[in-house]
Amino acid sequence: MTTTSLQDQLDEITSNTRHLVQEERLAISERAVEGLMLTGIEERILPVGATAPEFKLKDANSKWVGSADLLGLGPLVVKFFRGRWCPYCMTELETWRDLYGQLRERGALLVAIGPQVERQSDFMAGQHGLPFPILTDMGNKVAEQFGLVYTLPESMREYYRSILVNIPFVNGDQSWRLPLPATYVIGKDGKVLFAEAHADFRVRPEPEEVLAAVTAALGR
Repeated sequence: MTTTSLQDQLDEITSNTRHLVQEERLAISERAVEGLMLTGIEERILPVGATAPEFKLKDANSKWVGSADLLGLGPLVVKFFRGRWCPYCMTELETWRDLYGQLRERGALLVAIGPQVERQSDFMAGQHGLPFPILTDMGNKVAEQFGLVYTLPESMREYYRSILVNIPFVNGDQSWRLPLPATYVIGKDGKVLFAEAHADFRVRPEPEEVLAAVTAALGR
């Protein structure tokens, strides 16, 4: 494990961004985060104890991957991410890349689910050396079943356009909808054992918490 916590790494990205980006632009993002928090979306995500929706999605190689098949092998960690354009998401997924061996040793699996098209996921897996499946959730249909989906306000659309993040191109649709970054641990029986999602995209759970939920699921 790294000596630096995941959140410390994410906070460093935030600090660097504040040095590089104009204050008025940062204010746009801050207001959008606050507005999303006020919607109460965090309280409406699929909670611990619920039965997780089954899903079948294509990976970066256009092969179908089904949750039922994965759960037949062991507990499943599901990471919902915004896109390869998000440095917070990529830092988190790289952390899990480095921990993937520990996860597999425990008999668990991991998949990352995002709305980007398969070609973007293929680029992402190769560029970052991700060993787990990157699944394409076109239209955020699976994320919606987990209660994670929101629509970016016009101010954030303009902000992303200004920094050349073309979300409609990356996702292959014009909806400007994204999932909250979220982490789930699903037991072999399909029950949710761990659930965490944040309206503030700069906050993610520490891997130790997730690994503890996996260990508990296995009764170890």
